[in-house]
Amino acid sequence: MAASVSALESAWQLLIANFTEFQLATVVTFMIHETVFFLSGLPSLLFERFGLFAKYKIQKKSNTSAYQNRCVLRLILYHVCVNLPVMIFSYPAFKFMGLRSSLPLPHWTVVVSQVLFYFVLEDFIFYWGHRALHTKWLYKHIHSVHHEYATPFGLTSEYAHPAEILFLGFATVVGPALTGPHLFTLWLWMVLRVLETVEAHSGYHFPWSPSNFLPLYGGSDFHDYHHRVLYTKSGNYASTFVYMDWLFGTDRDYRKAKAVEENEGKKL
Repeated sequence: MAASVSALESAWQLLIANFTEFQLATVVTFMIHETVFFLSGLPSLLFERFGLFAKYKIQKKSNTSAYQNRCVLRLILYHVCVNLPVMIFSYPAFKFMGLRSSLPLPHWTVVVSQVLFYFVLEDFIFYWGHRALHTKWLYKHIHSVHHEYATPFGLTSEYAHPAEILFLGFATVVGPALTGPHLFTLWLWMVLRVLETVEAHSGYHFPWSPSNFLPLYGGSDFHDYHHRVLYTKSGNYASTFVYMDWLFGTDRDYRKAKAVEENEGKKL
């Protein structure tokens, strides 16, 4: 354990010796996000395009190659023109709230507790923001862009109107802004959050999917339902967990649909 920590701190020392904190918190953060996002999101796109793992695909429908390509091109545009500028211009605010990149790295207990706090807080804020986006005016003018893909694949997780990127992006950054984390913790949170939302939008439910093992985790099956039904009846608004929808009754139709599927499966 001590050796691995020492190796990690040595690698971190190389980073802070070769890049300014501003570069690390903006450009390098953007590059990490893009790498993780596209590497984790491309597999489900390719599975759908070539008909791979069809037995685990949640919906029988598939997007055309042209429709997939349209998503990718617009994502690149949104990321460069919206995400990157937001990262750059929000750096002073994060710095003011206590962001640091110096050694020593935070203790693992601090990292884990902060990331868990971010997940819970983000899920709570996202639930109410997402639910608001399903009101008539906001859905028509903003959130309908995200729902252009009724059959989602991993990369559609960040396909959204620029206003929604800013609106729901607040849920992702408010936790770190409150705690003033180390940049290492911020990067870990970003990576885990990206992997979570890509999995939720993957369109595939595998035997090894996280929702089969993690209590209260929603995952792909939970969120896929949200995309494939009429926006006024979709429910399942939370980003990561299922308890907010359960507490406020916005998963009733999903639960009924799952019960019907199970009963039909038993009859076969």
